Amino acid sequence: MFETLTQPAPDKILALIALFRDDARTNKVDLGVGVYKDREGRTPIMQSVRDAEQALFAEQTTKSYLGLAGDTTFDAAMIALVLGDAVPAARVRAIQAPGGSGALRILFELLRRAHADATVWVSDPTWPNHIPMIEAAGLKHAPYPYFDAATGTVRFEAMRAALEQAKPSDIVLLHGCCHNPTGANLTLEQWREIGKLAAAKNLFPFVDMAYQGFGEGLDADAAGLRLLATMVPAMVVAASCSKNFSVYRDRVGCAILLAPSAAEADVACAQLCSVARANYSMPPDHGAAAVRIILADPARRAAWVAEVDAIRERMVALREGLAAALRKHSGSNRFDFVARHRGMFSRLGLSVEQVHRLRAEHAIYMVDDSRINVAGLPDDRLDDVARAIVAVL
Repeated sequence: MFETLTQPAPDKILALIALFRDDARTNKVDLGVGVYKDREGRTPIMQSVRDAEQALFAEQTTKSYLGLAGDTTFDAAMIALVLGDAVPAARVRAIQAPGGSGALRILFELLRRAHADATVWVSDPTWPNHIPMIEAAGLKHAPYPYFDAATGTVRFEAMRAALEQAKPSDIVLLHGCCHNPTGANLTLEQWREIGKLAAAKNLFPFVDMAYQGFGEGLDADAAGLRLLATMVPAMVVAASCSKNFSVYRDRVGCAILLAPSAAEADVACAQLCSVARANYSMPPDHGAAAVRIILADPARRAAWVAEVDAIRERMVALREGLAAALRKHSGSNRFDFVARHRGMFSRLGLSVEQVHRLRAEHAIYMVDDSRINVAGLPDDRLDDVARAIVAVL
């Protein structure tokens, strides 16, 4: 049986992790891995999550299944966190999923059931795992222009022109905030323009909300998505708790759908549960239960919000510090966009050769497209990193 298989293409990020691990240099810097790191280079458990886990340990009396939709109180809390009161609750349904990736996969499969001939329009560039997921779900995909590497800005007019070519019921995959891998984000007015286009052409928005709270704030980061929801009859959202609750390995996500009516929402949700049943059956509970405990208690929620705010503010400070150091060492404003971008990532616009030189000559690790994880920057060595980047230009 297995003799017919060949080795899959290696995952570049996982390969980079192995290279970094095996590097004996003490001054090495890891800007590649997509998890938040604190000043000590750790990915710590949030205190609010640890406290919620203690409460869960005290209150939980069974490990029995919760059902295909998972923790329904968690689902309701996630709808409120993501959508607020932007749309009538009767039109919204949600089910818990194993991480944002799980939510993406089951929503893609739901949309294939609904419109098997739809094309998914994806930003160029996008998170590398979007394309394999779309293909695994049996859907076609096409790129739309998004990032101008020369200016570090969104190519919005080119994006809109490309989406004008989409056919009715095509799916437009959008990053809710903190675009991965670029860090360049749509303005609220640009979200409005996308909403007008989607409504006029009967396009179906699919929003990947992986970093809510890491850009401008929990509500500000959801403002574009919420505006879009008021402008279209239907859409879906894949929400992740991995980053903003730092529960990466616990796999906590939510698949949210908005339908034109309560009746259609019920049917779509039943189909979504059917997709989940055929994939993983029941979602894991522990991490979602901790998130539910936090969001349901005003004091716990306030403590969590303060932790998210501190993480975001640190990343903004790192962005501003790196941009200033790059300006000083390069004598130009070429990298000023780093300070304007938001979220964990920015793409520096370096060549593959320059990225490899940074690794070989300066022990600075980033993926080949020059995406950096801002949270991986050493707070006290921004000058060193900037000097090394300028040295390979």
